[in-house]
Amino acid sequence: MAAVTAVAARLHKLPDRRLLLALVVAAWVVGWAVFGGRDTQQLGGAELTPLHRDLSQAMDVIDDSRNTNPFFLYFINYIRLFLDDAVTFVQALISQPSFGRPLPVLGWLGVVAIATAVALLYGNRKVAALAAAGFLSFGLLGLWQESMDTLALTLTAVALSLAVGIPLGIWAGLSDRFLRLVTPVLDFMQTMPTFVYLAPLTLFFLIGPASATVATMIYAVPPAIRITAHGIRQVSPETMEAGASLGATPTQALRHVRLPMAKQTIIVGVNQTIMAALSMATIAALIDAPGLGKTVLKALQTLDVGTAFNAGLAIVIMAVVLDRVTSAASRRVEEERRAGRLRSARWRRIEVAGVLGVAAVLAYQSYTYLWAADFPIEANVGSYVRQAADTGSAWVQDSLVTYTNALKNALTNGLLNPFEALLTGSPWWLVCLVAVAVALLVGSARAALVTAVGLLVVLALGLWQDSMVTLASTLVATILVMVLGVVAGVWMGRSDRADTLLRPVLDAGQTMPAFVYLVPILGLFGPTRFTAIIAAVVFAAPVAIKLVAEGIRRVSPTTVEAATSAGAGTWQLISKVQLPMARSGVTLAASQGLIYVLSMVVVGGLVGAGALGYDVVAGFSQHELRGKGLAAGIAIVVLGIVLDRVMRAATQRANAAAHGGPARK
Repeated sequence: MAAVTAVAARLHKLPDRRLLLALVVAAWVVGWAVFGGRDTQQLGGAELTPLHRDLSQAMDVIDDSRNTNPFFLYFINYIRLFLDDAVTFVQALISQPSFGRPLPVLGWLGVVAIATAVALLYGNRKVAALAAAGFLSFGLLGLWQESMDTLALTLTAVALSLAVGIPLGIWAGLSDRFLRLVTPVLDFMQTMPTFVYLAPLTLFFLIGPASATVATMIYAVPPAIRITAHGIRQVSPETMEAGASLGATPTQALRHVRLPMAKQTIIVGVNQTIMAALSMATIAALIDAPGLGKTVLKALQTLDVGTAFNAGLAIVIMAVVLDRVTSAASRRVEEERRAGRLRSARWRRIEVAGVLGVAAVLAYQSYTYLWAADFPIEANVGSYVRQAADTGSAWVQDSLVTYTNALKNALTNGLLNPFEALLTGSPWWLVCLVAVAVALLVGSARAALVTAVGLLVVLALGLWQDSMVTLASTLVATILVMVLGVVAGVWMGRSDRADTLLRPVLDAGQTMPAFVYLVPILGLFGPTRFTAIIAAVVFAAPVAIKLVAEGIRRVSPTTVEAATSAGAGTWQLISKVQLPMARSGVTLAASQGLIYVLSMVVVGGLVGAGALGYDVVAGFSQHELRGKGLAAGIAIVVLGIVLDRVMRAATQRANAAAHGGPARK
């Protein structure tokens, strides 16, 4: 007993972890000053390692065997045909001439009527009016066919993504083992830059709708799985114990307890899946995906801000409509159940029959008459929107250049440059030692091991220097994302008015194709690393804000009322009650924000960020560099896994400390 007490006393005398972290950083700076410039593993832009050449040769072999290998002939080709037919069938219904007709089966009036009917039946009148106005706006912008092509691709990809993602998310929510198994796969799917897997996808599925659908699913399935699992795991143990005490079987508990209580979070996952699918519209156009993406890319070739904004606006409107319809459907059922006002099946059938009857009549009109099938050209106001966007972009660039340059210089010189110099100028072994020490101090031994292995993999890929440049920009962007996420997320979570005000803006930031807002950002900041950071923040902040807001809303109103009655002020309520109790949501927001920032690394390579993003882009456009581009994509994935594991381990340690328990090893 005395020996145990003595050991505990010695452990108690160890320096505080924050002091140890400070000592590690100080030692790093000293090591950088002494050994700076040595063992930095620099590699020129056109230089290749043997690994890069081997990867290029492997991709050539796949390309040559596509029409002879049984794997392609009897497996891949059938999947490609199924996906092509699925997208083509939806296009035949709403966008492309089909079945010997010069127009699709449903013209604009029929599509608007069906969309409005669905919104009315599963939402409410306001949502139905929004759906009608949103779909009409596609024609008013002069982009009806392009919008319907995008909708066809999106609906197909989202339906397949949810069919896979929600069941797997439920499984991950119920099984710790499966969650540990699937998390690295999701990390790989979500952090692998889109440009990296576009080229291999065309090797397997050729260019067209099939490759575009698979690319969209790769990006859209992970949010559905992660957020569904998060919702399932958020159900309190007390609630599950109450269900078990009433004799509920595991299946009954899932159907009647877990899923209903996780519904709102699952809807967030559905929304994020839709947003992710729509955000792929532009990038998938590079492999001949139909829709608005082609319009955006053509506009960017000539830096036509107006045309890019017009097409991007149509994508945003589509996202807002789909988001509101799905959210309203969930809220309607939930509100009626709570109020005990579920109508009889007879009245529901009458309502459905009436609404669908009107929609069927209008759909028949669109099938039969030209005026109801082809949107009238005279109603096109897209030219005015394009002109206004061009004028506004020019004014902003001329008026705000002083302020934007000051902001860019302050952040670049004050934070980004010193951090990048420290990472790129230090020997690789010193960076590894510091990273492992930090992971061990803030996280766990397992996180430190993952960090060590991950950094050694990056070293073996021959892209150490570029990886350190990318890491510096990623960490700076993630910090900015989380600052915005916590501030705006708390505001949204506490105020319905703020939610109503901010949500359309967040939808726009998340679904507006990155190339659309890159044009004005380039005009404001020029082709620099800062431009890439701003683009990543615009793309990643919305998901972080939404998840923080969802976590704040899930805090029990009873707890909030108790804290308020005890005299807690607004700041105390936020910092001492709501944020600590929403810690898991904030952690998920940080993890997703980091992954979304990493997914924008390639886009950053297009606007002056260089490093891994440029390597991926060069590999996509130059045949001799595509092995190096693939290695760069793998390096981005490895960095994402390392950062995510350290963040998760740090959160587990903080939670254990808050509850007085031991941290997980």
